[in-house]
Order: sequence, then structure tokens, then C-alpha cells
Amino acid sequence: MNLVEFLQDLSQKGVRLWSEGGKLRSGGSQEVLTPEVIALLKEHKTEILHLLSKLPDISQIYPLSYGQKGLWFLWKLSPDNHNYNVSTAMRMYCQVDIIAWQQTFQELKKRHPLLRTTFPEWGDRPVQQVHENQELDFLQIDASTWSEEELHKKVVEAHRYPFDLETDSVIRVRWFTVSNQNHVMLLTFHHIVFDGWSGNLIAKEIPQLYQAICKGEEYCLSPLNYSYQDYVRWQKELVEGEKGEKLWEYWQQKLAGDLPVLNLPTDRPRPPIQTDNGAAYPFKLSEKLTQQLKELAKQEGVTPNMVLLAAFQILLYRYTGQEDILVGSPTAGRTRPEFASIVGHFVDSVVMRADLSGNPCFRDFLSQVRQTVLGSLAHQDYPFALIVERLQQERDPSRSPLFQASFVLQKLLAESQDTQKLAYSGTKEKALINLGGLEVETFVFDQFESQFDVFMQMLEENSYLFGFLKYNTDLFDEQTIAGMVAHFQTLVEGIVSNPEQRVGELPIFSETEKQQLLVTWNDTKTDYPTDKCIYQLFEEQVEKTPNAVAVVYEQQSLTYSQLNRKANQLAHYLQKLGVVPETLVGICIERSIEMVVGLLAILKAGGAYVPLDPSYPSERLAYMVSDAQVSLLLTQESLVTLLPELDAQIVCLDSNENLWSDHSQDNLSSEVIPSNLGYVIYTSGSTGKPKGVAMSQGSLVNLLLWQQQETIVGQGAKTLQFAPISFDVSFQEIFSTWCSGGTLVLVSSELRLDPLALMEFLTHNQVERLFLPFVALQQLASVAYQCQNLPPLREIVTAGEQLQVTLDLVEMMKRLPQCRLQNQYGPSESHVVSAYTLEGDAEKWPKLPPIGRPIANAQLYVLSREQQPVPVGVPGELYIGGAGLANGYLNRLELTSQKFISNPFENSKASKLYKTGDLARYLADGNIEFLGRIDHQVKIRGYRIETGEIEATITQYAIVKETVVLATENNQGNKHLVAYLVLETETPASSNPEVSETEQIRKLKQYLKERLPEYMIPSGFVVLSQLPLTPSGKVNRKALPVPDNLSSVSTEFVAPETETEKVLAEIWAEVLGIEKVGIHDNFFDLGGHSLIATQVVSRVRKAFAMEISVSTLFENSTIAKLAENLVEQQLEQVDSNILEQILAEVDG
Repeated sequence: MNLVEFLQDLSQKGVRLWSEGGKLRSGGSQEVLTPEVIALLKEHKTEILHLLSKLPDISQIYPLSYGQKGLWFLWKLSPDNHNYNVSTAMRMYCQVDIIAWQQTFQELKKRHPLLRTTFPEWGDRPVQQVHENQELDFLQIDASTWSEEELHKKVVEAHRYPFDLETDSVIRVRWFTVSNQNHVMLLTFHHIVFDGWSGNLIAKEIPQLYQAICKGEEYCLSPLNYSYQDYVRWQKELVEGEKGEKLWEYWQQKLAGDLPVLNLPTDRPRPPIQTDNGAAYPFKLSEKLTQQLKELAKQEGVTPNMVLLAAFQILLYRYTGQEDILVGSPTAGRTRPEFASIVGHFVDSVVMRADLSGNPCFRDFLSQVRQTVLGSLAHQDYPFALIVERLQQERDPSRSPLFQASFVLQKLLAESQDTQKLAYSGTKEKALINLGGLEVETFVFDQFESQFDVFMQMLEENSYLFGFLKYNTDLFDEQTIAGMVAHFQTLVEGIVSNPEQRVGELPIFSETEKQQLLVTWNDTKTDYPTDKCIYQLFEEQVEKTPNAVAVVYEQQSLTYSQLNRKANQLAHYLQKLGVVPETLVGICIERSIEMVVGLLAILKAGGAYVPLDPSYPSERLAYMVSDAQVSLLLTQESLVTLLPELDAQIVCLDSNENLWSDHSQDNLSSEVIPSNLGYVIYTSGSTGKPKGVAMSQGSLVNLLLWQQQETIVGQGAKTLQFAPISFDVSFQEIFSTWCSGGTLVLVSSELRLDPLALMEFLTHNQVERLFLPFVALQQLASVAYQCQNLPPLREIVTAGEQLQVTLDLVEMMKRLPQCRLQNQYGPSESHVVSAYTLEGDAEKWPKLPPIGRPIANAQLYVLSREQQPVPVGVPGELYIGGAGLANGYLNRLELTSQKFISNPFENSKASKLYKTGDLARYLADGNIEFLGRIDHQVKIRGYRIETGEIEATITQYAIVKETVVLATENNQGNKHLVAYLVLETETPASSNPEVSETEQIRKLKQYLKERLPEYMIPSGFVVLSQLPLTPSGKVNRKALPVPDNLSSVSTEFVAPETETEKVLAEIWAEVLGIEKVGIHDNFFDLGGHSLIATQVVSRVRKAFAMEISVSTLFENSTIAKLAENLVEQQLEQVDSNILEQILAEVDG
């Protein structure tokens, strides 16, 4: 028991303490004032006298309930917050006695002590001080000249005006007089003294008080035999007793293990500090559906509340994919009848934990929900605030503790509907109410502050159910919430129709929405020549532009006619060597004219090419040749000695040309058909062995003809050939150029790796189109400012990685107003299947652009783990169907059957979907947003984190050129985020020798703190000269170094060094009751919680004579961070003092 509680305990036992001439005096029963108590009073005399100087009358000082403590702390955290203002407003179209109304509320304050209570801080702790007489905060406002719109605005402003809990009356009345016959009365309470039950109580008492005062009679309300202080005392005895420990054991068991954090997909990034900006979306279940729901509940032996709660939890499951879900539910908190007539804050929350693993049927899940609800209600007397405190979960200022979604079903009782309508007047449509003979109308205004991400409040009235889905407007758009409500209603309809359905398969879509997701947005049917192969498209172009330049490499070039003849000669030779349709021909060659001639010749001969990158290790090359059963390999003389021993015939394209130079230059007669293979490209496999993706000619023809229709570059335009031929984009670069009469410009391997030299190369060669992976594009953009002239680019296509619109990219695109940027998506198993085009003002482009819509004859589906469509905005796995799919994996039938599944949305057994393993979601406009690989999803401390969002935020910082964020485990198995950075070298900040790398990182962390929640800020930062890349130009994540310091993140004790750190450490140790505190120890990890935080803040203020808020401690929860914050404040104060001194001297 602390000193304040000790004094309060003495006061409640009849002991009086007072100060007299600087001495401590006492009076009371000798049974209470024992020698031990007197000794304690003497020991703490100085502190007690100090407390008495602030609040002399201890008899009117009481402790707070646990619920009140939580609200007091939230007010202390944000004093200007109006989230816990509870208002009701009514309109009276009649002449009224305003004085009588004023007296009515004054009597209400006299009747209920809590309504004349303030909540000062006493000895570092909040207390409630009951005032014998406290003036009513009543203000009459002349609204006679206002429009109705202005009246509503002023009512909302009055409702949102914050309370000062230490000094203000916790009830206030604002009376707006529009005319003698038109009045609006706004009654506002702070939630710390008021709840929904209290609203019903005063709604019954107000008419009786008003009627009695108007008639000059004594009012006849039942006497109150108990007070809120009795409740506080009962609660304290409960939690400290044996029953309280049993209640705690129940919650400890129910909330054991890793607790999930609800990851609802949001329309905007979550603010670092939780906001309360809210709105509510109303809805209604039909009378028929309400009756069906009640009948189901009766059949299953449950309440309608349990059915609706189960439906809400399933809705959250379908929106998040999380099988472990926590939902809160408010309770009246008045389990004892003696507290039924008391106005006060009794309401509390219970946590309902749902386990949806295994995709149970609804009936089984409902049985689980029934047990959960009954158990929770049986143990509801244990305060939720104390559960949060004792669980010692890491506090996240961006979310409410434990649960982020809440549900309640309330019933409007027939006998008291008028008073209940008054209690809910802020959340309903207008309603007429009879208050003891006085007809009033509820005045509807916006007071939908949001304490949670979402809160479904349902009300039962007569024969139907209506409700509101309240939501945080900083997270969600109304359109999103409207969709969620529609899905909930459809879900309930599906449940009552067939409760045997599994939770993951219950219907949630209307037929219109299902049609949109599955059909309308996939209506891409486009005619294309399904009887043609790739080489035929090329030969048709040769006929159109025989003398146009087809390919350029350094000083060499070939026209279309020359290229065709050379390829024909080699193709005839390949046929002579036995190449027929489906023959796999390896090609291992450096960038050269011979490279593209070889590719074209293999296709003309009817074979399929297998690209083998010369930079690959010998073992990998040997495996690929063996797996593909390559019997013929095209290469160069210089590479022969570097190749592993192969059981294949080797043909050197540079030194063996004499073997086919006398062959026919005419086009070949080939038996190849579109269903035959065009290439087999090997990609990394999860087993460590690469897997060959077998792509047909017909699939590739569809891609080429779409690209030809889509591109804006004209015939003859130059396209850079950048990608290695082992990367599927190379096919697109080469053949989309040749099918449209353009010129392919090959770049040497050396220039590919030098962004500045590459930019100069592009300008010199007047290149108009680029295909680049994002990293290469960003590197090119980062050097653009060094170039006086840029190439005449008209189209840049990027694919293979998440596109980020960085500052460098924006600046480059502003200098290329005629150029568009297209973000394409497609795994090797389908090549490109979607595209999103960025044009116009680059500064307005999204930082993480979507991947767009499906291309011609492609279909995209975003599905749940049960392979059901997910709603717009909800993440799911991306599945690909249509003409672009590969045949499968070479010689991997089992893997092919796992990844290329039957299309559940088509009747044809031949129709397949490719299971990408990519996470994506549909946007409202039908575009698809890529969210990363499912196996790259990061989950830290229960939070699912999209690293792309972190990367996009980091790259907006001026000194960062490139970044990759990964989750890395330290030696203890704890996951931490690590950001790998490549810094700009020419910015003022980066080139300043006085700004160290450490200082730059510190400033970057501060920048991130202002934009991201704490759990999304990397623990480690590694600066690299460049990011490691794969041969295809993507970031090689496996090659990123593991930071040395991760082995001891947040675990190694570092003693305080500065005087500020030492003082803070002493305060923390004393308040937390521990021996020592390191400067990197987290306050909340050490057992700190909200109320202890207020004590720390109070002592810090005294120690440093400086004003800091509780939120400052939340945002700087280590000694090191808090000390840094205090020092910065001190420096700012010094600067302002110096400025004031200078100004004073100037004035003098």
C-alpha cells in the first residue's frame, strides 16, 4: 500500500488528519490509531504535510476504480482529446422554463456525488475529490441568427470541447436558443463518471426532477443507499482476495501464448499514435432475417448475441485470414444489484478469443463461441485494465490494447424505449420522446469518435435488428466500411440458410460483387492468331521492313533481312543436327549479335531454347543441362573451357560458322505448332535445385501481340536489351521489338553495371524504350541529375520487383515529360499478366504503384486459403489463369500439380490456375496491389508488417538512394527489422563531413518515428556501397550481410553515463521497484504500465523543472531516447532564452 492509499484507508476508517502551525495533527479511534500507524505517520510526516497542503480535506478524497484509472491516464496522455465525451441532445419545439431546467441538472449533481467530482493528482497518483457544492457548468447561447448548418456545427464543437478532469465539472449543459419555440439542449458528461447504464438512469430521473421543480413540489426519487465509492471499495477487495486470483487465473489461461494483433487491411497507413477520428455506418437486418436468426439461436441453444458475435468474428477472419482473433465486448459491470441505481463508470470490457483453425463448420464454431461468451461473462468482474497491466504486453501507441475490434448487441426494452432513445440519441435517426408529458425530439449530430479500428454496435428493437459499424476514419474510407457491412449481412443470410457450411466458405458476396471479382474484371478476351508461332510473327515483320535495322551491338548491326537470313542458315543446320519440335537446345553465350541470332534460329528450327547464364556456377549449369536433357548446346569458343563436362554436342556460334554458312537462307518449313515449347527457363527452387519453367509458343505469342498493341513507341524505335537471356524479360525485350519493326540495342555487360555510363549510352544511341528491374531503374534515376541531356525515352517498363516511386525517380521523370512508366507483373510461370501505367505529374504518382489489371486473355484472382474470392481491399494469394500460363515445370509432375491447379471458376478440366505464392489485393477501381511474397511476410511481436511500406517511407528520405528491409533473427531467436541502405553521395547532408554516418542514421530514425508506428521502425541499419544483385538485376536478399549487433539487440545492459540518464534511471528504478535500469531497457518491458507512467512523468517534471507529457514517455520508452528528448528540449529552451535576452537588449 502506498502513502496515498494508506491515508485514504485511514480516512475511510474515521481518522482525521490536518496541518496546524506546520505540525501534523490527527484525531480518531484509538483502535485505528495504533502505535504502528502513529509510527508510520511520524515517519512520513513531511510528505503527508505536503499532501495536505494540496488537498486539506482527506475525507472527500477517494481512490479511482480500475476503469477510471484507465480513462484518467488516457486523458493525461492526450488532454485535448474529446474521445470520451458522452453527449445527448434534444430539441424542444415549445416554450420552456430554462431556469427550471438549470435547477433540474443542479439537483441531479446533488443526488449523484460523482457528478460533482474532480480528479486531481495527489502524491503522483490520481484521486477523485467529491465537492460538497459545485456550480453547474450551464451556458445559454443565442442561436437565433444561425442557420441549421451552423447550429449543428456549434453543437458538435460544444460536444468536442475537452474536459480538464482536475478542475472542470464533469457534467455541462449547453442551451442553444433558436427562438422562444425552438431550443436545443446539449448534455455532456465525461465517460470517467458516466456510462450507457447511467444514461438510462438519468433519462428516467430528469423528467421527474423537471416536473417536480416546475410544480414547486418535492421530487420522489428512490433514495440511493450506495455510492460509487462503495463500488470502488468492493472492486479493490475483490481483486485482492482469493476470488480475484481465481478470476485472474481464468483470464491468464484464456489469454496465454502469443496474442494476435488484428491486421485488418486499411485504406491508409496506420498513424504512429492512435487517433479517435471516427464515423459510423448504419445498417438494418430485415424482419425476416431477424426472425430466422432468432430461430437458429433457439435451435442451437444459444442467444442471438452469440450468433451475431460468431458472424462478426468470421467476418474478421475472412478479412484478415487470421485464425486466432480477439474481439472485445462491453459489459455493464453491474453484477451486484446494489450498484444498479448509481450513476458512474461501471462499464468494462471482456475479451472473446476465437479459434477458427481447421476451417470448422459454423455450427461447431458457434458451440465454441457459446462456451467463450459464458466463460467470459462468468469472469467479467475482473477489471479489463488490470488484465492489460498484468499481462504486460508490449504497448503499441498506434492500437488499443489486446483487441482492436469490438462487438455488442443491446436490447431496447419496450417499457423504457423513450428514455433509452434519449440515451442513444447521438447514434440514431431522429426520434420523438415523451419526457413526463414533455414532447422532445432527439437532435442527431456527429459524435462517432472511434476507440477501436472497428466496433459493431447492434440494437434490437421490436421485430428487427439495426446497427452501426463504427470505424476509425484515419484508417478506413466509408466505401470500405459499406462493403464490410454488406458482407456481414450476406454472411448472416448464409449462416441461417446453412449453418453446416464451413466458415471459410460461407457466402459473403452479392451476386453483383461476385460477378465483378470473377468475371467483369477478368473480361479480357481478345482475338489473336492462335495458329501462329513466334518465328512466324518475326518473319511477317521481315516482309514489312526488310531494310530496317533489327539489332545493334557496338559497331555491328543487322537489318531484318540480314538477321533473318543468318538465323535461317543456322536453323537449317540445327534441323540437320536433329532439332525438331520439343527439342531443348541449350544456349550459353555472352551478350553479342550471335546471342540473338542463336535464339531466333532455335525457334525457327522448331526447338525450344534453354538459356544458361555463363556467370552461373558449373554445378548449377551441369544440373540444368542434365535436368533438361540438353543434347545440343550453342556457345562461344571463349566459354568452352569454362563449361562443366557435358553430355551434349557443343556448337560455337563465333568459330563454327563455316558449318552452316553454305546452308539455305530461306525460311524453314517447320512442324512446330503453338502448343509446342518456346523456351525452358530455370528459376530458383525451394529445394535448392532450380526448376525449369516450360513455356509454350502460343502463350508467348499472346504476350507479344498484347505488348505490340499496348506500346506507345512507334515502328523503328530503339529498345535497350538489358536483361540476361536467362531472365524471361529478355524474351519480351527482344521479340516485342522485332514484332513491331523496332531496333534492338544490345549493351555490354560492363555498361550494364555502370548507371552513369549506361545513361550516356542510352543518350548516344537515342534509345526510346527500356525494360528494367526496379533496382536498375533506381540506380539510373540516381545519376540522372549528373547528365545535362537525357535520352529521348518514351516508355520505361519495369517488372520483377516492387516498384517504388522514389525522389530520384520523380526528378528524372519530370525531365522526361513525354515518357510514361509502366509497372508490369508476372512470374516466370506466366510471364507478364498485368500492367499499370503511370503518366502525367510524377509528383502525384503513388509511392507504391499497383500492378494494374490483367492483360489480354489473362485472368487474375485474389483468393483465400480456401480458394474463395476475398473482398476488395483484403489481401489474398494471387492466382493466374488464361492464355499466358506455362505448361508447368519440366520433369516435375508433382510440383506442377501442386502449383498449377484446376480452375474452380471454369467448367473445363483443362483450365488451370497458377498459384503464385504472392500476396495481393484488389483496389476499388479494379487494379491489383502487390503486397510481396507470402513466404517473405514479416510478423514481429504479433504484427504483420509489409516491408514495402517501410522501404517506400525510407526512400522518401533525402539521403537514401536505395533500401531493402528484412526481418532477421538474433542469437536468442527474436526477430528484428533491419534496413539495408545505399546512401546518396552528392546531397548536401551526405557530403557534409561534419555529419557522421551515425548522425545521419539517427536523423533517419527520427524521420521514421514521425511517419510509422514503432513496431515498423527497423532496429538495425546497415549502410552498403551497393545492394547485391542477382544476374537478372533483382536484389539478392540472401547475400545481404547479417548485422553484427543483432545478437544483443535490447538484451545487453548498458549503464547510464550522462547526468540526465542517471537521474532518469534512478526514477525508473524507484517507481518500478527494481535495482538497476540500463539505458536501452524498455520501460514497458520492465513492467511499466499506464498508471506507473504518470508517476514517472510527475517525478521527471520535478527533477528537471520541465514540462513533459505522458505521450513523450510512450514515444521515448528507453532511458536513452527519453534523455535525448529532454536534452533537446533543454537546448530549445536555452535558444529561446538567449533570443529573449537579445530582443530585450535591442528593445533597451
